[in-house]
Amino acid sequence: MTAMLAARARKGSGALQLNKIAVPEPGPQDVLVKVASAGLAPGMMTLLAQGAFTHLPTTLGHEAAGTIVGVGSDVTGIPLGRRVRVHPNLNCRSCNFCRTDRDMMCPQQAMIGHAAFGDAPMPLYDRYHDGGLAEYVRVPHWLVDRLPDSVSFDVGAKVHDLANALRALKLAKLPKGATLIVTAATGTMGTATVKLAPHFGVARLILVGRSAERLDAVRPLAGDIPTDLVAFDALPADWGTTNGLTQALRALVPQGADAVLDFVPDGPATAQSLAALAKGGSLVHMGASCLPLPFPMVAVMANCWRIIGTRACTRSDAQDVLNLLGGGALDIDDLITHRFPLVEAERAVAAMQSRTEPIWMAVVNP
Repeated sequence: MTAMLAARARKGSGALQLNKIAVPEPGPQDVLVKVASAGLAPGMMTLLAQGAFTHLPTTLGHEAAGTIVGVGSDVTGIPLGRRVRVHPNLNCRSCNFCRTDRDMMCPQQAMIGHAAFGDAPMPLYDRYHDGGLAEYVRVPHWLVDRLPDSVSFDVGAKVHDLANALRALKLAKLPKGATLIVTAATGTMGTATVKLAPHFGVARLILVGRSAERLDAVRPLAGDIPTDLVAFDALPADWGTTNGLTQALRALVPQGADAVLDFVPDGPATAQSLAALAKGGSLVHMGASCLPLPFPMVAVMANCWRIIGTRACTRSDAQDVLNLLGGGALDIDDLITHRFPLVEAERAVAAMQSRTEPIWMAVVNP
């Protein structure tokens, strides 16, 4: 086969387009993956509109899993037919950040099939910007991880999101028996966090989201962990200006929560959740909110709060997730609520953006 179907983005257009393009040829350091499953992320179209995709045209999709069908002349130890997931984070591998498990801070950090985040020259992104929403994807050989036989391609394609949630949990530095607030709990990152919570000693969860009905559907994911729900649609209509969320959270946990994992992209929920922290508590933000926090720094100082931002996982986080999945300690099959064929990629993206129906994780199967 010399041609393949791919979901592409072009300069000057904010829409996804299905095109027939040439199957990429692997270079000496590359492998070619026949894509079995590719993950969908609603934020990619927002980033596209914001101009964060600095190399266009490009094939979208930073999450992929499949089978090795081609290897470059310099590649050893990766046989044809191996089941793999693609790690999308492109970084130099030699700077101080890369050598200290902080890959996302590398000046060259960018993502296959996704955005670039810095102003430095990015030769890796120039070569490997094309992503996994296609029948085949070419990647450098060092960015494929062996997928355990017990782990499906669909789950393998979502390892990146799980690793992002795991990174946020690590950064929270939770004490044993922690009470944890998770905002935007009905989305991809929220549901991934709920699934991972038992592995971080969480003793109580408080899930925050827009809809009581959708939060009710998430509650079973917590298993045996006692779980409370706080829905925006159950709060007073003026909660955003009267600290109604803080009051609801404090009513559940008067002493304050040990941490907040905040995945809210906008609105007052971030600040109001922060105000529900216990002394010494942590807020880890991964929602890309543009709103400032309406707090004097003396409040942060007096409460000894930790406010941490993180934008991505590292390779070690992904490996931790693979170990949990491969060892049977973590099962996330029930998180994948939607599957689409590649020919319906436009409909899939529209569904992810509209959120008219509950979607936890979605994949495309070429």
